[in-house]
Amino acid sequence: MLLESTKCNVMGEDLSEQKKRMGRVREKEKCGDYEALRKARILENQARLESLGVANTVSQLRQQAKKQQQPRTHPKKLYGLTPLRRSQRINNLTPPPFQPSTPIKQEKKVTVCEEKEEEQRPANAPFINLSNADLLLSAESSARRCDSKGRGSVYNPVLGICCHFCRQKKLCGEEDCKRCGNFDVNEPCLGKTDCSVCHSSTGVFCRACLKIRYGEEIEEVRKNKGWTCPHCIEAKGINPHWICNSSICLRKRKMPPTGIAVYRAREMGYKSVAHLLMEELKRGKCKI
Repeated sequence: MLLESTKCNVMGEDLSEQKKRMGRVREKEKCGDYEALRKARILENQARLESLGVANTVSQLRQQAKKQQQPRTHPKKLYGLTPLRRSQRINNLTPPPFQPSTPIKQEKKVTVCEEKEEEQRPANAPFINLSNADLLLSAESSARRCDSKGRGSVYNPVLGICCHFCRQKKLCGEEDCKRCGNFDVNEPCLGKTDCSVCHSSTGVFCRACLKIRYGEEIEEVRKNKGWTCPHCIEAKGINPHWICNSSICLRKRKMPPTGIAVYRAREMGYKSVAHLLMEELKRGKCKI
């Protein structure tokens, strides 16, 4: 029984393999017939195109296209030297002799504005040429100008004087300031300082920066006509450790800016950031 079953299985497997082989042979025959037909059609089409002369026309068109693609050469035109055209009215006249032109020195007109500019003006009262458009200030802005006396509440790029520390061009918040209130450029700004030595922008500080960064009141500075900025104090050698602690000046000294150091200075019992920095320089914690 076992032998018969094994024979049947073998016979069954042989029959299936034979069928698969026969199918493959038939597929190959079909593929071979298709390839043969395809090649025959290609040859027929080529012979037909040659008989019609299409191949020659294609080659001619390609040659013409190559000729057209050649770069064009633009021949230079040679212009002959012809006599200049002259008016018949001045044809018989001889031209005047050539004379080199000498620059005419124009006398500079000195105006009232230039006379004022030549004089050394304080840094908190620079001269500005104002137009009617610059004087236009809304009622809302003028009303809230005195809201903050520290740095001012209204930004004005024309009339505002830039503080050396906070670099804000704001109108001051002083009520009796004629410059920021009445736009009188001949009057100094009461909310900004002015160094009696240099009269430069490095000595201009607003009320808030002067108080927080240097521990001084602007009323005292206003009364003191000989007030000097930290730059001039260091240059004169009055106090070598009293320096300007603005970010611009500290970067020039290759020192990191102090940032918001007023809280740390007050916690440690110092009057301002400049006093804290002065003690650190004396102890050698900071290097100039």
